[in-house]
Formats: sequence, C-alpha cells, structure tokens
Amino acid sequence: DSKSNDPPAPTAANAAKKAAKQEGKKAAKAAAKAGAPLNAAAGGKPPAASGRPTGFTFQVSPMQLVINPNVPLGERPVVALTMAILSNTDVQLSITADHRVPQCLLGLDPTGSVVGDLAMARYLVKRSSMSSSLAQQAMNDQWMDYASALSKIPMEQRRKGIAMTLEHTLGFSRSYLVESGQVSMADIAVFAALGFPSQAGDLQLIQEYFQKGNYTQAYRWVSMMAQLPAIQRATQFALGVNGVDEVVTDATVELEPLVSGMNLLEGAIPGHVVTRFPPEPSGYLHVGHAKAVLLNDYYAKRYKGRLIVRFDDTNPSKEKEEYQQSIVEDLQLLGVQPDVVTYTSDYFSVIQGYALQLIEKGLAYMDDTPQEQMKLERADRIESKHRSQTVEQAKEYFALLCSGSPEGATWCLRAKIDMSSDNGTLRDPVLFRQNLTPHHRSGTTFKAYPTYDLACPIVDSLEGVTHALRTTEYNDRDEQYQWILQALGLRKVRIHAFSRVNFVYTVLSKRKLAWFVEQGLVEGWGDARFPTVRGVVRRGVNVSALRNFIYSQGASRRVVNMEWTKFWAENKREIDKTAKRFMAVDANNHVVLKITNQGDNQSYLTTSYHPKDPTLGDRAIRIGNQVLLEAGDVTGVTVGEDIVLLRWGVIKISRVDEAAGKITSLEGEFIPDGDFKAAKRKLSWLASAPSNPKVVLTEFDYLVTKEKLEEEDKFEDFVNPQTIATTQVFGDAGLKMLREHEIIQLERRGYYRVDRPYLNDEKPLVLYMIPDGKSKTMGGQTGKLAHH
Repeated sequence: DSKSNDPPAPTAANAAKKAAKQEGKKAAKAAAKAGAPLNAAAGGKPPAASGRPTGFTFQVSPMQLVINPNVPLGERPVVALTMAILSNTDVQLSITADHRVPQCLLGLDPTGSVVGDLAMARYLVKRSSMSSSLAQQAMNDQWMDYASALSKIPMEQRRKGIAMTLEHTLGFSRSYLVESGQVSMADIAVFAALGFPSQAGDLQLIQEYFQKGNYTQAYRWVSMMAQLPAIQRATQFALGVNGVDEVVTDATVELEPLVSGMNLLEGAIPGHVVTRFPPEPSGYLHVGHAKAVLLNDYYAKRYKGRLIVRFDDTNPSKEKEEYQQSIVEDLQLLGVQPDVVTYTSDYFSVIQGYALQLIEKGLAYMDDTPQEQMKLERADRIESKHRSQTVEQAKEYFALLCSGSPEGATWCLRAKIDMSSDNGTLRDPVLFRQNLTPHHRSGTTFKAYPTYDLACPIVDSLEGVTHALRTTEYNDRDEQYQWILQALGLRKVRIHAFSRVNFVYTVLSKRKLAWFVEQGLVEGWGDARFPTVRGVVRRGVNVSALRNFIYSQGASRRVVNMEWTKFWAENKREIDKTAKRFMAVDANNHVVLKITNQGDNQSYLTTSYHPKDPTLGDRAIRIGNQVLLEAGDVTGVTVGEDIVLLRWGVIKISRVDEAAGKITSLEGEFIPDGDFKAAKRKLSWLASAPSNPKVVLTEFDYLVTKEKLEEEDKFEDFVNPQTIATTQVFGDAGLKMLREHEIIQLERRGYYRVDRPYLNDEKPLVLYMIPDGKSKTMGGQTGKLAHH
C-alpha cells in the first residue's frame, strides 16, 4: 500500500539531525544507536522473546498470562494486554500473579508458551480477527523493533530519542504512527518504551518533559495515548493482578477505599464500569440473590459506573407479574437503586435475528430429537442426525418453530459447537424452544423463546456490560458464553466469578421453597422463617449488616456453607446501636414482689432509652409497691439477699413464700443507697398495673433438621415439625407506641422486631425475636425453641 497518506518512516539520519540541533551530540548519538524502524529487520524478534531463561520450567495453561507482581509496570506485559483488549480477546486470558517467573509468560494454544511482552502481543494479534495490510504489518514490526532497541538505553536518553522521532513522524496531521486515525501495535510499543505512563503521576512527568523541550506533537500524542480506554484497562490488569494495587489514571477521580473483604474489579476503569443483575421473575429474591445484587451494586458505585437490573423474562411458563413486582420491592428493601431497568423480552426480535445469523453461518441447526434421547446423546457425545442439515433446511424449520405451529413444536435450535468436548455445555446446547404460553409482557407476539444461554451474552454485550458477575456454578458455561459472542462478532464481556452464598439448615431452591408455601407450612414467601429477602428482613435482618456480611465474604470463588450465627453476630452489632431498651415479664410464669416501704400511689422514674446513646432520648418507667419478676430469675433467692431492679435500685428481700418447692411471692425493702455491685441478681421487672400492654413474643427455628442437604436427599424427610413458638408477656407501657419494623431490646431477653404494633388487648403487640449469634439469651432465660 503506497497511498500518499501513509506516515513517513523515521530514519536514523533524520533523528540524528534533529538531535544535533535540539539536544546536542550525545542525545543524537543515543537516538541513532536506538535505530529507526526502517533500519531494523522487519518482523525481527526482540531479545526478550528469544527464549526462556536457562532451567526455566514453569508450566502454564493455554491463554494463561503469568505476571511477576514484584516487577515495575514497564516490565509487565502491557503491550500484550493492550492488544488483547483492542482485539477483543482479553476475556480469553486467565491473568495470574506468580513471583517465581522472571519474565511475563503466556501459554500458547494448544501447547507451549512464549515469554516477552512484544512476542506475546504479536501472537495475540495474529490469533485474533484483527486485520491489516501487509504494508501496515511491516511498519508495525519495524516500530516494535525500534521500541525493543530503545529498551537498551537509559530512560533519559530514550525519552529524547522518542520525542524527536514523534515530532518528525506525526507532524500536524497525524494522530497515530501507522494508521493516521487508528491506534496500532506500533503506538502501544512506543508508549511502553516510554515506561507506559498511563497513571496520573507518571503521565504528568512525561508531559512536563515534553512541554519543557517544546515537543508539541509528542506531548499531544502521549496525552492522547494515556486516555485510551484500552491503555487504562491494560494498566488495571497489569497492576491489579495481585488484587491489591489500585491504579490511578485520572488524578481528579477519587475512589472510596475498598471495603474490607472485597477485591479490586479486574480491568475496571472509573466511569466506564457497567454491571448487571439479571433476576428471572419466576420467584422471590433470596439471600443468595442478595449477594449477587449487592456485589454488582457495590462495584458499579465504587467505580462510578452504572448498574443495570435486567429482568431475564425468557420463560413465560414460570414468570409472573407478581414476581417481577416483588423483585422491585425487594431491591428497595436492600437499598439498591439501579441506574436503569431493562427486560430481555425487549430484545426478543433482535435475539431472533442473531439466531438466524448463527444458522446462516453454519453454527446452529434445528433438531427434533426427543428431549430424553438428546440428553443421553449429549452425555455419550453422539452427534444429532440433523447436525449436517443445510442452512436452508435449518432456516425453514426455525421459521416453523417460531410460527407456533404444532409441526414446529417438536423442533429446537441447537448451537453447533463441539460434541466431543469435555465441557458438557459445549455439546451443542439448545438455544431456542417453542412455548405457546402467553408472555406476561409481550402476550402472544412470540411463539418461541431464546434460552438464557443465548439471550444473556447477547444482551450483556448490547447493553454495554463490562463485567458480568456470575456465581461459580456457571463456570462451565463461561466458555459457551464467550463462544456465542465470538460466533456473532459481538463485543466481549469480562466474566467475574464469585461463590454463591449457602447457609446451613437452609433451603434456597425456588422449587423447594414453593413446596413449603403450597403445603401451608409457612405463611407465604415473606414468612420470617424463609431465606427470601423479605423473609429475613421480617425476621430482623439489618440491611447494613447484610451488606457488611456479604462484603466480608468478598467476591471469593470458594464455596462454603455459612453459619447463621456469624451473620446474626454481625447483625447484632448494627441493630444494637439504635435498639431502644424496654422490659417485659412472662404473663403466665412470674412472681409478685411487694416492696414494703413503697407507697400505694404509683409514680414514675426517668431513664434513657439507650445506655450508650443519650441522643435516643428518655423514657418514663412506672414504679409501685408491687412489681412482677420472672419466676426463673428468683429461684433460690433467700431472705436478707440484695437484688437489683434494673434502672431503679436495690431491694433487700425480707420474706420468701413457697409452695410445692417453688417461690410464689416475695417481700422486700427498697434501699436508696444500696450497693449495686455487691448484688448478684440484676433483674428485669415490671410494675404491676392493669394497663400493662399484652405482648406476644415469637421464636423461630430452622425449617429443615439437616445441616446440609445433598442432591440425593429427599428434603421432605428432613422437615422440622416445630419451627415456631410464642410466649405471652406483659410489657412496658412505652411498647404501645412502637411502630411496625422498629427494632428494640427487651432487657435480659434479647432483640425483637415489631411485626404488628399494639392495637388493643385483643390485638396485642407482636414481636419477632432476632437471634444475636449466641447459644443462650443475654439473661440466661430459656425459650421454647433453640436460641438461633
């Protein structure tokens, strides 16, 4: 290609002449020694790629890129990473850190490996779909040899040589070195020779140097290069490989410090991150979904990006408007405000068009093999009898499928990938099926629908998602996901895997949870015994505590069964900060204490709602000459013993009445200056009064009795027959003022959430006990169920 707009090749003579005039003989000599691209052998290998160090035996997998995290950025594979991003193949790389490798190392496909940044960059470009003319390839090679040669001279001299060469090459009409309007490997290699100044501090130093030397074109070029998203992402990959080092490419953007437990998001550029949460509207969100949405929300906010909530409504047989609305409400409960809400159903026509593209490319076919037979054939790696059908036949059957006709009902669309693959998801998965059930949004417009496996990667790419956070159970499907994007020529999306959250004694399957609802074993999907979002919030889960707990697990890939006690302990730390204190006494199992020196008239004393936070205000406590005590609290009390009535004072016991071995009543004297510390018993109490509100305390137990249900287990055999118990108590008068959802502490009993406010004695206050992570209540009292 010899068009007049091709860039002039920089020559050693020109560089030397420029150096002699502007920088003196020494700089010119250094630039000449570095060599101009035309004087270098086209396509020559840089020294770093000539071979491995002697005795080097590190083993790598295909497309595994290993980086030594202890070397500076300039010695990391920044050119290779940038070219992988530009060629849309970076998602195929598995980037790992290992301090044992002396040089960056890339596993080749299918075997072998290569060392050296430039050698890896060449390999990645050649295996991608990036195309360029022979002339452009030759010029790229020359510039890369030039950049490689520059690495032999000190940075001070190198900068001068590069500055002069850029001034000569770019002039006032060119933006880049090889192609005027498009960045190429040549630009990236020369930028790397400058030390890859993509971070704000490094860029400022180079800019100041070029500005001081009046290198106008070099200043413009380096400033433009540093702002390229591919350069910024490559920097994130290279420096963030250890999950610790944060990259700052824009000094004006301040990121919040990572929350404890969370990792950096691989390749994330502030302002450019787009995450998505794609719930299927076929059930209610549970704590497993909560982890997914909270992680997506966290990364989108931290990197000043966007969160998409997309309803994956591709199966009209399971989906309902009710579930969709419940998901919106549950997101509000979690404090998640998406930047945009979308629906896969809005893309049905588009996805159908992409399905036709796969057929036309010979990458998909129609199959009427019965479902069970297909399952067996896939397991045995047997190809379908229709796999070799013509494109015309496939298109005809696809039209029949989409028409909704009975003849089309037996057919489905399958991807033509690899029936011999060890990865079962690549053995020609189903992409489209007929379904005549009216869709809750599109009605009967469509008669066939894409599977999640087809729809998800397409819509992710079209909506600009940069990071698809998926649980590790999708690991096998990740290769299938990328195959679909590759086959359709769509923008690649980086997958970030994390482990799903599992809790002991907990069922998360929608099918199994639905069974509990259908059998009437729970009130509904919002039952406090359910692990649904609305269920755990009703039980007393604090959303801030849930976030902290999820963040503490981070985006780890390790699957563990979490103990509820750990979460409840975290939850207690949050709710204790604002839980107002009250007292209550068992309505059916209490003892009356008569205080002999207290008058008949009832009076009040004032105490704070919270002993550690006076800003919550004060409350009045009724006192009188008869108070109610928990029967269990006074077992063994003796005459002459001092007891403390919390928030009031010391009582010296003067009489103990018993019957059948149990204390039935007590008398005592109020001691105004009694010693609080000397008394062993510090008791909650309640002045006896007809107006004391009736309160129902509710305890819960696990729905299943087995810690971890296995796949082969019949869960119905492990259903807990006793999961709820109630206790009637009398409470403080102030309890009448509580509103629904308020969380309080009943002193020496524990924490409770208001499920129903007090209306009257026929409709008393209903409180749900909130576990605190301990095996016993704070007062040592025993409930009717296990304390968890």
